[in-house]
Amino acid sequence: MAHDLDDGLRSGIITPNLLTGVELWEILIREIGAQDQILEEKFRHQLIRNLIGMEINNIIQTTEKNLTTHSIHSREDLQQLSFNIVTVDEDLRRRNRQLKDFLFTNLYHHYRLVRMSLKAERILTDLFKAYQSSPSILPGHIQLWVSESGLERAICDYIAGMTDRFAVEEYQKLFNPLVLP
Repeated sequence: MAHDLDDGLRSGIITPNLLTGVELWEILIREIGAQDQILEEKFRHQLIRNLIGMEINNIIQTTEKNLTTHSIHSREDLQQLSFNIVTVDEDLRRRNRQLKDFLFTNLYHHYRLVRMSLKAERILTDLFKAYQSSPSILPGHIQLWVSESGLERAICDYIAGMTDRFAVEEYQKLFNPLVLP
């Protein structure tokens, strides 16, 4: 969530004005006192670091409180519980939900991200189908995996190990006639 917020701010899809009224944002802005400079790298980095720190500290404090409240002294005591001891408190859970809802509406469904997602899906699907229909275009070391794990598994493992840039370059090599293999 913190990294998504950072990515959204860095990309300009999310602006500080859009975040007005989001409680976690308001708390973080008060903590660092940099309302006008928030999009500068230094302050954005500090804001995200503070958000992560807030989450970690809250988990530690809430977990310690839960261990004491429920008299947990051993692993066996812990295993008897029907709920999680490691959690955030109710206030942070509510604030996290508000930020997640904001990100869902303003970032994850933003047309630029939806377009990128569709492109990525197309690239990965087309690469998979090309390798599946013509396994000889796979690199030699990947072809060795085929005999061990099967064609589809080897292709999945190969694609899963690709960086975004490499996948796009591979796609271009296979499907763009102007790019040499």
